[in-house]
Amino acid sequence: MGMIHKFSMNGYNIALDVNGGSVHVVDDVAYKVLDFYTENTKEEIVEILKNEYTVEQINEAYEEMENLEKEGLLYTEDTYEEHPSFVNRKKVVKAMCLHVAHDCNLKCKYCFAAQGDFGGAKEMMSFEVGKKAIDYLIANSGNRRNLEIDFFGGEPLMNFDVVKQLVEYGRSVEKENGKVIRFTITTNGILLDDEKIEYINEHMHNAVLSLDGRKEVNDNMRPTLNDKGSHDIILPKFKKLVETRPKDKYYYIRGTFTRDNLDFAKDVMHFANEGFKLTSIEPVVGDESNPYALREEDMPKVFEEYEKLAVEYADMQVKGDDFKFFHFIVDLNQGPCVIKRITGCGAGNEYLAITPEGDIYPCHQFVGNEEFKLANIMDEEVVIPEEITDTFRRAHVYSKEECKKCWNKFYCSGGCHANATNFNNDVMKPYELGCEMQKKRTECSIMIQAKKMIEGE
Repeated sequence: MGMIHKFSMNGYNIALDVNGGSVHVVDDVAYKVLDFYTENTKEEIVEILKNEYTVEQINEAYEEMENLEKEGLLYTEDTYEEHPSFVNRKKVVKAMCLHVAHDCNLKCKYCFAAQGDFGGAKEMMSFEVGKKAIDYLIANSGNRRNLEIDFFGGEPLMNFDVVKQLVEYGRSVEKENGKVIRFTITTNGILLDDEKIEYINEHMHNAVLSLDGRKEVNDNMRPTLNDKGSHDIILPKFKKLVETRPKDKYYYIRGTFTRDNLDFAKDVMHFANEGFKLTSIEPVVGDESNPYALREEDMPKVFEEYEKLAVEYADMQVKGDDFKFFHFIVDLNQGPCVIKRITGCGAGNEYLAITPEGDIYPCHQFVGNEEFKLANIMDEEVVIPEEITDTFRRAHVYSKEECKKCWNKFYCSGGCHANATNFNNDVMKPYELGCEMQKKRTECSIMIQAKKMIEGE
């Protein structure tokens, strides 16, 4: 039997056909009828609801649901588990995160990288290590043409010469191997100057710019090494980068919200007001012993904030504003494009992280956790132990108990492996608060689409 998920938000009653992806905005009668539709006959539903609605209204709503079901727009079956592109997934590496600098010039309080060094020594990646990583990516990417390399840290601008050498090396070998490498850099902006901005705008397909929003929020969490605020140093540099960035290249401003700014909608709007069009603010992930970590009791406030932001954002979208908040963009089209979403992020298989000394980890969030060290890129023969990568490969939405029965499984990819491991010591058991926030964001995204459908375009 298919599955639907229904919710009300911003004056809309919404029914999502989970397996098919269709969204229906329904009236109060139909919304109520859906509670009984699969379990009861039409006559029984009339009996149950006749004190609230007329028989005619109930019949009409029931027939509307019946028609939608016949047309394959409601209660559609889930067939993706048998889909050839899910069953025959190939093992190819297509993305790499190069930790070019395990050192940082900020000391953000929530940093999972322990001020950039991930709990190890402060080190810079050499050109040789990075070159080997690019060679490995090309050699193990099968017939995949587009490859991704992220320059990450710590703060990658602290090792900018090596970044430039690696871009040049990538460009020199991509064509002969029939590949196109897209480079991304994630930076806190402290070291940006005109020359670096120009270089990033020419060579980086994407630039991820870290800033937490309003000055007081950012400066509380992201102080410089001498405990000064970083907002006023960074903001003009980010603005310059974005203003001079070519139209065919991407960027986004990426922040983190914590228990200290549960009113994070204001931070998203701060980005909008400062002229940034592509934005993201992620919930902090941290153990509850940290004073800024999110807790179960904060969730009602967080949900309220997402909804508040969604209402404001939906109005902007209807007016044709091109401001984007990434968590509110949802692809409702199912079919083959859902396969990527049910298999997860590809950590340890399609995606690997490399430390300055060449250690290989399943992703940047596992770096420093020795249990998950897979190999070293400088080994004569790089052999990645399959028991770890296969565990990740098997951790998809059909193998996790919590995910199988969850309405949101096609929109969240089963959650983050690192969070599951850190919170539950089990890659198969998703981090619950993460799931709750993810569901709320999906609902917000669907409401925004519904409003655009009805009032906009």
